[in-house]
Amino acid sequence: MNKVMSKNEAAKLINNGDEVVFNGFGSMCFPEELCIEVGKRFEETGEPRELSYFFGAGQGVWDETRMIEHMSHEGMVKRVIGSHFIPMIKINKQVCENKIEGYNMPLGIISHLFRAAAGKKPGIITKIGLKTCIDPRNGGGALNESSKEELVKLIEIDGEEYLFYKAPKPTVAMLRGTTADVNGNITMEKEAMYVDPFTTAMSVKANGGKVIVQVERLSSEKADPRKVKIPGVIVDAIVVESEQYQSMIEKYNPAYTSEIRLPDDEAMKLLNKVKELNIQAGRKRYRNILHTIIARRASMELTDGAVVNLGIGIPELVPEAGKEMGVTDNIKLTVESGVIGGYPSNGLSFGAAVNGEVLHDEAYQFDFYDGGGLDLTFVGAMQVDKIGNVNVSRAGSKIIGVGGFTHLTQSAKKVVFCFPFSGGGLRGECNDNELKITNEGKYKKFCENVEEISSSGEFSLSIGQEVIYITERCVFQLTEEGIMLTEIAPGISLEEDILKKLPFTPLISDNLKLMDERCFR
Repeated sequence: MNKVMSKNEAAKLINNGDEVVFNGFGSMCFPEELCIEVGKRFEETGEPRELSYFFGAGQGVWDETRMIEHMSHEGMVKRVIGSHFIPMIKINKQVCENKIEGYNMPLGIISHLFRAAAGKKPGIITKIGLKTCIDPRNGGGALNESSKEELVKLIEIDGEEYLFYKAPKPTVAMLRGTTADVNGNITMEKEAMYVDPFTTAMSVKANGGKVIVQVERLSSEKADPRKVKIPGVIVDAIVVESEQYQSMIEKYNPAYTSEIRLPDDEAMKLLNKVKELNIQAGRKRYRNILHTIIARRASMELTDGAVVNLGIGIPELVPEAGKEMGVTDNIKLTVESGVIGGYPSNGLSFGAAVNGEVLHDEAYQFDFYDGGGLDLTFVGAMQVDKIGNVNVSRAGSKIIGVGGFTHLTQSAKKVVFCFPFSGGGLRGECNDNELKITNEGKYKKFCENVEEISSSGEFSLSIGQEVIYITERCVFQLTEEGIMLTEIAPGISLEEDILKKLPFTPLISDNLKLMDERCFR
């Protein structure tokens, strides 16, 4: 196969000023060995330089020695467009210091832009992002003063507002698969997900660029045509790396690929092992009784047969809390990466699922979400204001990114925000089914105006969406007049523990209820 070449040869295919696209999802599907070689070339020769990067999920893992960090040296990067910036340390720092251009777009928008670019279309038109920080009226996703290009436009069709997102014109794709067959066709049988392999590659070929694929092995036979994810006719170079890890912490987990299917109790044991691997890798997440209370109350929103998406953090606790509360367990969990059904994994293996029922491309998953396929989404919140806007994407100079959050909160039939009333040291205890706050957090979650709008209360109201905000001590609901206090925890003082701690006076329901005491057992 004359497309097979060394990492060194493949690295030389990337030229100064190229726009490079990736197909990874967190620590999954990323061609790290190829990335290392490109970074080495830059350190030795100063080339390639002035590169632009375009990708969906953040291509980093909070570790300056892994993944895209190898290609993030100063002078090497000119511009980055992505949905999630916080796990990429060097890129995040350069954007914050205004050394490179940075643009934040929703994850599904980026998936759909690959598809548009693959067909030489100018972009996509959608309502996703309206009224948020992605809306041109609120910055258009630009992350610093250097980011002056207008990538998002506000337009009107038949009297309704939409956003037009400009398609990229990439020149190099750096991708990963499992096997390259005798004709260079790429299959992904050992990958835990696909993301958008074909449209990512085709967006480059449509622009006359080069597609480089890192694989684990070569085959002298033709692949099953139904399993080919990247056709050999659009592949320019193949690099073989026999030590590919499925994720940063797992060499290969056959339960993610449905090579094996596990009984429910064994699936839970496996996911607990993944949690241990995350702890060993330094990705331990602190949990306390207050998180459990929030998850228990949130689980009461589950309905029989609901299609559900869980955000990272407290929302991950909701299914297990539901079992404790005795609510329905007949739900279908989904992940933005393209999984429907099964049990989503966690930490550095997030995006994969054990016993998944459906695995399709990420763009299809966001078609499903945007089209109304999602009944419920449980997501976190960093800031909430009096009119129901939520910020999860920026904290001062700390750039986080919207990820798939904007899609989920603008398309699900019901949105359940799950978060502590305050952050940074909040503690509490339960006695006799009552809650007592023993130490208030240093950081206020509720504010007059959020720093950045990741989810718009105004947009939710305009589409008739049901939105609730659950904390350990109270529950709010979004109304036309602002957020309304509807429930209070037993043992909590309305005046001392809630009203005096808020920077604004919320609406209070005429039928203010106690939160279910089972949440506090």
